[in-house]
Amino acid sequence: MKRPIAAVSAALLTSGLLTCVATAAQAAPPPAPAPDASAAARAATVLRANPGAVQGSSAESYQVLSTRVDASGAAHTRYSRTYQGLRVYGGDFVIHTAPNGTYAGSSVGLAAPLTLLTAPRVSADAAKKTARAGFTGTAEAVGSPELFVDATSGKGRLAWETVVSGWQPDGQTPSRLHVITDATSGATVGSYDEIESVTGSGQGIYTGTVSIDTTLSGSTYQMIDPVRGNGRTCDMNNGTSSCTTFTDADNAWGTGANSNRQSAGVDAHFGAAKTFDYFKNVHARNGIFGNGSGVPSRVHYGNNYVNAFWDGAQMTYGDGSGNSRPLVALDVAGHEMSHGVTEALAGLVYSGESGGLNESTSDIFGNMVEFYAAAPSDPGDYQVGEKININGNNTPLRYMYNPSLDGSSDSCWSTSTKNKDVHYSSGVGNHFYFNLAEGTGATSYGTSPVCGSAPAVTGIGRAKAEKIWYRALDVYFTSNTSYVNTSNPANTARAYSLRAATDLYGSCSTEYKAVQAAWTAVNVAGNDATCSTGNDFSVSLSPTAGSVNPGSAVSTTVSTATTSGSAQTVTFSASGLPSGASAAFSPASVTSGGSSTLTISTSASTSPGTYSITVNGAGAVTRSATYTLTVNGTGGGCTSSGQKLANPGFESGATGWTASSGVITNSSGQAAHGGSYKAWLNGYGSTHTDTLAQSVALPTGCSSYTVSFWLHIDSAETTTSTAYDKLNVQVLNSGGTVLATLATYSNLNKASGYSQKSFSLAGYAGQTVTLKFTGTEDSSLQTSFVVDDTAVNVS
Repeated sequence: MKRPIAAVSAALLTSGLLTCVATAAQAAPPPAPAPDASAAARAATVLRANPGAVQGSSAESYQVLSTRVDASGAAHTRYSRTYQGLRVYGGDFVIHTAPNGTYAGSSVGLAAPLTLLTAPRVSADAAKKTARAGFTGTAEAVGSPELFVDATSGKGRLAWETVVSGWQPDGQTPSRLHVITDATSGATVGSYDEIESVTGSGQGIYTGTVSIDTTLSGSTYQMIDPVRGNGRTCDMNNGTSSCTTFTDADNAWGTGANSNRQSAGVDAHFGAAKTFDYFKNVHARNGIFGNGSGVPSRVHYGNNYVNAFWDGAQMTYGDGSGNSRPLVALDVAGHEMSHGVTEALAGLVYSGESGGLNESTSDIFGNMVEFYAAAPSDPGDYQVGEKININGNNTPLRYMYNPSLDGSSDSCWSTSTKNKDVHYSSGVGNHFYFNLAEGTGATSYGTSPVCGSAPAVTGIGRAKAEKIWYRALDVYFTSNTSYVNTSNPANTARAYSLRAATDLYGSCSTEYKAVQAAWTAVNVAGNDATCSTGNDFSVSLSPTAGSVNPGSAVSTTVSTATTSGSAQTVTFSASGLPSGASAAFSPASVTSGGSSTLTISTSASTSPGTYSITVNGAGAVTRSATYTLTVNGTGGGCTSSGQKLANPGFESGATGWTASSGVITNSSGQAAHGGSYKAWLNGYGSTHTDTLAQSVALPTGCSSYTVSFWLHIDSAETTTSTAYDKLNVQVLNSGGTVLATLATYSNLNKASGYSQKSFSLAGYAGQTVTLKFTGTEDSSLQTSFVVDDTAVNVS
C-alpha cells in the first residue's frame, strides 16, 4: 500500500571516499610545439566553407591541436571538437589543405553529425560509484566524473568519464584507470588504463658494449644525456617512490652483469637515446615529446617486479623474477616510448581495433628502433620482447611475420578482431607491416603466410614502410581509426596508409600498390579510390544518408578535393533518383577543393523505399559517391492520422495498458489530471519498481508524430542535488530493446500540480513501438510519479 507523502522518515546513508595517498611524483609530459598559425588560419577558412566535411553542426566548437606543413606547402591541421560545450572523445579530425590553401580532404572519425541530448539521466555520483566498483586493484582516489560525448564508435553517446587512481592487483604497478559510464543507462561501456605496460619476466643485460652520453658535474659523471634533452636514468633501489640518478667516477658504466646495478641503467639509457634518435633522424620528430625534451628512465623498480611501463611522462623497468631479469630490452624500450608518440600524434583510443592499431604502432616502431640502433648483442628482427623470455621458454612475446604463432594474436582480420585484447588485435597491423616491408613467404626473419587466397606480396623495404606508417599516423589517423569500418570506410588504416603512400611516392606507385597488397594479404579489404597519375580529384558526401517524407526535401554537403595534379572545374549531377524526385546542386560546379549543397526533393507521389543515389563529379575524369535516400510512407501523404493510444486517460481502467499492480487507480491519494483515473507509479517509500506500457502502431507518410502526457511529481525527499527516485520514459521495439530514452524525471523535479510533456516519435514512423514508463524508488522517503491524459497524435 502506498504511504502518505509526508509520513515517512529514515536515516540517510552516506559513504566516504578513500583518502588520496601520494605516490611517486611523476612529471607531466612537456608541452608540444605550438601549431603553425598560418596553416591553422588556412584550415579555419576551409572548415568554415566545408562544415559537412567533418560531420559538423552549429552546436559545435573546434580547437586546433597541431599542424604539419609539408615541404610542398600542403598542410594538415588536427582539431579537437566540443558539442554544446562537452568534449567529444572520438570527434577529432584533420583538415588537409593544398599548397595554395584550398581544401584537399579530411580525416574524420564521426560517421554522422551529432544529434543528442546533453542532460544526463545518470548522476555523477552514480558514475563515480560504478567506476570505483570496477577497479580491481587498490584504489587511492576517485576523480570527479566528467560529462562528455563518447564518439569512439563513430556515433555520439552521452557518457561520464571517471579516473580511478591506485595500484593494480600486484601492488606495484600504478594504475590510472579511465572508466566510461553511459550517462543514460548507467552501464559501463569501456575502460582503459593510461599506464601502458609489458607484463613478463626480464632476462639478463642485452645490448652489449655501447656508447652512452652522460654529464660531468664537478668530478662525477651523471647518467644524464645532454645531447637529447637531459633525459636522465635513475635507480629506484627496488622501491616504488624515490629514484637516485646514476653516478660514476670514471664514466665507464656497468659490467654487463645484473649484479652491477649500473648495467640495467646502461640498457635503459641507451634505449631512450636510440628511440629519441630514431624519431628525430628518421621521422624529423624532435624526440618522443616533439619538443626536444629527454625521457626519464627509472630502473630497478619494485621487488621481483615482472613488468615495465610507460606512464605518459617516463619509462619504468622492473627487475623481473628474483630481481635477476631486468626488462630493459631495446625493443621493450622503443615499444613503450612509442606509445607517447602515438598519443601525441593521433591519440588512438586504447580499446577495440583502434587499440590494436595503437599496440601495433608500438610493436612496429619498437622493432624499427632495434634495427636503427644496431646494438652488437641485440640486432634487429621482427620479434617483440624476444630477450625478456616472457614465456619462460625463450620464445618471444609476439611474432610480427606470423602473429598467430603466439597462440592468441590475429594474423588475419575477422569480425571478432575488435573484441580481442589490444595486444592480440595488434597482430593484424603487425602482419601487414611485415608484409609491406619484407614481403610474404619465406624471408630472412621468418615465413609470412597470406590469408585465404590473397596474392603474394613483394616487400618495399623497412625504410619506405616505416615512412608510410609514420605519415599515416601523423597526418591522417584519427583517435578511432580502425582496420575495417562499414559506416565510415574512409576512417581506416588501409585508406589512410594509401593516402600516405600517395603523398610520399605517388598515386599508383609501386609503393601504393604494395600497401594495397599487404592489407589484402591480412584480409583487410577496402573500397580504394581509383588511383591516377594525372590531374585528379575526389568526391565525398556528409552525411551519406537521409530520410524524407513524400513531398519533402533533404540535403547533404558534396565536398571535393584535389588528389593529384592541378585543381580543375568539377560539374555535378545525380542519377538513380526515384520517380518524382529531383536533385539540385548549389553551386552546380566548383573548383576541386570546393563544396556544394545537394538538395533532393520528392513529390507526394514518390514511392516509398530505399534508393542508392549516385552523385557524380565530372572534370578531366568523373568521380562518384553514393547517397542512400529513404522515402518514408506509402505515398500520397498521411493516410492514417489521429490519436493512436487506447484508453489514453485511463478511465477504462487497465484496458489497452500493461501495468504493475495498483498503478492504474482512482485512489483519492493522488488527484487525476482529468476524470477519476490516472497512473500512479511508486510512492511507497521503500525499494520498489513500477511499470506502465502500451504498444502503438505508427503509420508512414505523416509529417508529425508526437507523444504527450501530463505528469505530476511529489516527494518526501529534501535533497536538491541527488536523484534518488527516478521515472524513465522510453521507446522500445517489438523485441523489448530500448530504442530511446525520451526523458528521465526524479525527486529533483517535484512540483505542485501537473505539467504537460511532449516528444517527437517521427524517427519510428512505420514501426510498432512500445511506450514505457518505469519508476524506481530507493529504500526511504517516497516519490510519486503520476501520469494522466496520455496521447500519441499523428498528422
